[in-house]
Amino acid sequence: MVSYALKNNPFTRVASLPRRPRGERKLLVDDVYPQIFDAILEQRIAPGSRFTEDSLGQAFGVSRSIVRQVLARLSHQQVVILRPNYRPQVAAPDLEQTRQILHARRLTEITLVRLACQQPRRQLQPLRELIAQEREAIARDQRGPAIRLSGEFHLQLAEIAGNGPLAQFLGSLVPLTSLAIAQFEGQARNYCSWQEHSKIIDALQEADAEKAETLMNQHLAHLKQRLLGDL
Repeated sequence: MVSYALKNNPFTRVASLPRRPRGERKLLVDDVYPQIFDAILEQRIAPGSRFTEDSLGQAFGVSRSIVRQVLARLSHQQVVILRPNYRPQVAAPDLEQTRQILHARRLTEITLVRLACQQPRRQLQPLRELIAQEREAIARDQRGPAIRLSGEFHLQLAEIAGNGPLAQFLGSLVPLTSLAIAQFEGQARNYCSWQEHSKIIDALQEADAEKAETLMNQHLAHLKQRLLGDL
């Protein structure tokens, strides 16, 4: 049975996958995760809404086992709330939670961007590829993928920095930021600017830690202003 949250929005129509041709490989968790996360970011699964593993499996054409693994990953990122004897629920961070998340991100990413400046320049290519994908998603007006790819830029930069604990901590903050951007859509129509990402990469290419830190500070300040105003 499709839950109320799914039945009363375009999610079941838009997100349903076509039947796979015979012989084509089965979808894996890494294939389905971005699709479900995008549906959440586009609010095809609304903030605070509940749903079932069966309804998601039917909508995306995958098994409950795959859905369960995707939900476990989203739960670890605090995007989805899983509790015994309750249906899964999309988290809905409020303004104060979002303010705290962004404050923690600023403190963390200033250190990470400085560390990234010390790493080999050849590691920057994946960041440029993510920006290209983000630009394409924006050009196609694909809001969910654009927000997700923007967050992946920051996570990839953290990996390049080479500090595992800090990268892991940032991994707990970025998905929640993406959820807040999607939730406060009216205040964040431009989400995370790919132009600002490009400037950060240029500073990393030059190994200019001061410039990279300044640009990251400005970047996160702009995001906070779009989401929270003067809060």
